Amino acid sequence: MTSWVEVKCAERGLRMTDQRRVIAKVLSDAEDHPDAEELYRRASAVDPKISLATVYRTVRLFSEAGIIETHDFRDGRARYETADEDHHDHLIDVVTGDVIEFMDAEIEELQEKIARKLGYELVDHRLELYGRKIK
Repeated sequence: MTSWVEVKCAERGLRMTDQRRVIAKVLSDAEDHPDAEELYRRASAVDPKISLATVYRTVRLFSEAGIIETHDFRDGRARYETADEDHHDHLIDVVTGDVIEFMDAEIEELQEKIARKLGYELVDHRLELYGRKIK
């Protein structure tokens, strides 16, 4: 079965090697926000010939094509997710590094209101909250 990332690559005319297909599938299947090293670990389990350099080149290509999003959650490493999902925001646990995706209509409405108040039409935004679990 063709992965979502692979379909988007074809739509954008990107050449797909076997190794890119593996990385595309790993990204499509990810339910978290893996960094390049984790993508490499998962992809090389499928195809041991994949190098870390290939993973880095591929995620850069996919990111530049708008197929995946690159996040910096202040942990010193770029993390990736597919750009196929509906809009959502992120809450990052500063203790564990866990990333929780959420959507809140009230926050979305407030952001629109603030943009309009300042004389802007909101065309995009990214919200990242950082916290620790209350004990």
